[in-house]
Amino acid sequence: MPFFSVVIPLYNKEAYITDTLNSVLNQTFEDFEVIIVNDGSTDGSLEMASSFKDQRIKIFNQINQGASVARNNGIEQAQSEFIALLDADDIWYKNHLEELKKLIETFPEAGLFCSRYKTKISKKRMVKHDFGGFIDKDYRGIVPDFFKASLVDRVAHTSAIVVPKNTFNEYGGFEKTISSGQDLDLWIRIAANCEVVISNETTCIYRFEIPASLSKTPIISKQLVDFKKYEELEKRNKSLKQFLDLYRLEYAIHYRVGGNLLKSKEMLNDIKSYIPLIPKILLTLPPILLKTLLLIKHRLKKAGIVFTIYR
Repeated sequence: MPFFSVVIPLYNKEAYITDTLNSVLNQTFEDFEVIIVNDGSTDGSLEMASSFKDQRIKIFNQINQGASVARNNGIEQAQSEFIALLDADDIWYKNHLEELKKLIETFPEAGLFCSRYKTKISKKRMVKHDFGGFIDKDYRGIVPDFFKASLVDRVAHTSAIVVPKNTFNEYGGFEKTISSGQDLDLWIRIAANCEVVISNETTCIYRFEIPASLSKTPIISKQLVDFKKYEELEKRNKSLKQFLDLYRLEYAIHYRVGGNLLKSKEMLNDIKSYIPLIPKILLTLPPILLKTLLLIKHRLKKAGIVFTIYR
């Protein structure tokens, strides 16, 4: 039995899957299997993945059902007790699995193991994440307050984590009815009930600069997380409430951008935390102006200028 099962959902990533798989096969820790679930790709992704002749790689095919179903199917096929998730366009540094194995050995009772990561926002620029200053850059260990530390940048990024298979068995897998935020939903379920640990090593690159990323498609075309399912958890966890209110605020703005003023108002009505001044102003603007401002923000990010309006 391999120590890790690397699960990769694959859908139309022919330009990136070779680099992603090479980053896995170049790991210093080599006791792993790679489970690729081809989610009905219509480009050359499957051919590119099939060209690798490493016996550790196993490819499964399914009709297009989305990343959640692909990940769940990959986890079901996994032989290992530890699942390392990786998107088909992200990159691991050579020490990724080695560092996470050390973390598992030090904190065996944790329910979620996180590596630090960089985000590639343009061809020439990557940014590091300081988690709002709630986690010291050299800290390695149990995250004292997962949701507070994730207010600015998420502690858990899908391509930079390992989840024990028994954690999936206890808290469920990825919700297939959600088209955006499936990982957010799962990390909430896990972090609200389990210890989360983080490495002090950066071992992953999240490639945000890739065109047509799902995270950049209009909100009105997505099936989002139903935050009402966390109402009881929020009552017991103030940091979770603040964390989810930030997402409600972000979604309210994007619904307004998309012209769905009713959904925007519904999101705002559920917010009990403090709303910063800039978002308050944005929520008074007409959708056409908001679309222009959002386009400017995306262009600035591509140019390497990153900022947030939520603090």
